[in-house]
Amino acid sequence: MSESPITPPYFGQWETPTLIADIISGACRAEDDPAWAQSGADSPAEYALWADHLCGVACLRMALAVRGVIPPRARDLARVLTGYGAYVEQEDGFIRGLIYAPAITWLAEAHGMRAQIILDRVAEDIPPLLADGGLFIASVHPAIRRPAEPAPGKGGHLVLVFGAEGGALRLHNPSGHDAASQADARVLMADFARFFAGRGIWLPGA
Repeated sequence: MSESPITPPYFGQWETPTLIADIISGACRAEDDPAWAQSGADSPAEYALWADHLCGVACLRMALAVRGVIPPRARDLARVLTGYGAYVEQEDGFIRGLIYAPAITWLAEAHGMRAQIILDRVAEDIPPLLADGGLFIASVHPAIRRPAEPAPGKGGHLVLVFGAEGGALRLHNPSGHDAASQADARVLMADFARFFAGRGIWLPGA
């Protein structure tokens, strides 16, 4: 009942998934990602600035792709979502987003896709949301890439949850540090709960 019949394609926040660990650790600059232009950014500096904030964009691109829509490039989609108010460039240079409500408006207007803000839930509430191909963009702490370790907090990062199996949630993490933590990562429900902020965007199934 709760498992998506199709695994979504994987997109990371950065264009070269094998470089994500080094970018996160500081061993590699995002500007030096050889695939930066594939994001639609106008320069390596713009790519580096925005990629830090595009976990939500990556999740939306994955959701679109699994529903049969060719997704825009990451920076191109971020520009569109900024026009909707889903990203806000503040005067101090900080980029705020992904803001849920404007993103949901864009999904409806651009693609006719239903979506709903989910608040005040626990991890055990997620599997029913995945029925019939439902998807859940969940707010978690970015340290969920290493789910067996202590959780420093909850929220601040978005992952796409698309299945539940054997007491674990199946998810794509746009900032996973290796292949196992990026595409189709299996995170035990109890571990997921320690990182989960109880909120996200639900895209109902058929």
